[in-house]
Amino acid sequence: MPWSATDIPDQTGRVAVVTGANGGLGLETARELARKGAHVIIAARNMEKAAAAESDIKSELPDAKVDVRSLDLASLESIRTFAAEVIADHDKIDLLFNNAGVMATPEWETADGFEMQFGTNHLGHFYLTYLLLPSMLGAGGARIVNTTSTARFSAGKYDLDNPHNRGGGYDPWVAYGYSKLANVHFTLELNDRLEAAGSDVTVYAADPGFSNTDLQSASVRNHPEQSRHQFFAKWVPRIGQSAAMGALPQLRAGTDPDVAGGTLWRPQWVIRGAPVQGKIGERLSKPADLRKLWEVSERELDIQWDVGDMVEKANA
Repeated sequence: MPWSATDIPDQTGRVAVVTGANGGLGLETARELARKGAHVIIAARNMEKAAAAESDIKSELPDAKVDVRSLDLASLESIRTFAAEVIADHDKIDLLFNNAGVMATPEWETADGFEMQFGTNHLGHFYLTYLLLPSMLGAGGARIVNTTSTARFSAGKYDLDNPHNRGGGYDPWVAYGYSKLANVHFTLELNDRLEAAGSDVTVYAADPGFSNTDLQSASVRNHPEQSRHQFFAKWVPRIGQSAAMGALPQLRAGTDPDVAGGTLWRPQWVIRGAPVQGKIGERLSKPADLRKLWEVSERELDIQWDVGDMVEKANA
């Protein structure tokens, strides 16, 4: 039988952070985790939408444990504030779904001067994970799930010497694909480092296929004149799947006791279908690219992330 939300094990006692849970994939992920008893932290930039998401979940699940927190992944200050508050209020974090994202934006910058898509989709989640990981190391089998996209195949020239796509000729779709490939590379490298350090925390990538969420309409609002944005906004609702189905790959990655870390989960028919394990080809998993992305991320964020040292301190 195809894996579905009914296969999610009991999550009572577990704390889950879901970024971008004010709508789309994040809302459906939060809903199903709450249904299974988890305490879910809805992390969102738009607090009005986040409050509506909380009401939506509680209208169906009155006893759901849901907590709304402000998080803007395009601001390092906001990420620091969010992480500090969550750590102060919870002894441990069991699940981190790095789900939020922006798609095919104009050549915008984050509050810290990063290209918006690489800065939000990758660097923001890299930094958030760095800050929250110490609270996950002692949780017992904690999991991190990074949401990628089929757009990773259209990343164009993966030039880690120019991670912000500067120098002219900015293509919003190439930049989006670049950030989504970075999500996969971050998954593989962090899982490898955790495994090498002897940690039981595991990391996964999840591809929702073509899921009908606000990403498509938002891209049209940002680029009303461009046909490619109009194409996706028109056809994803017709040939894709619901947000609830699109959330299943990340839910399976985060909760199925039988899946191994460092794997990718996607719809069976690539753009739609039940969640299955996908292959990450050699072209998209070159060890040199994984290591360099890590180094570039540390440099851009002005941090030194020694995973082995974190694990050692957690076990002391």
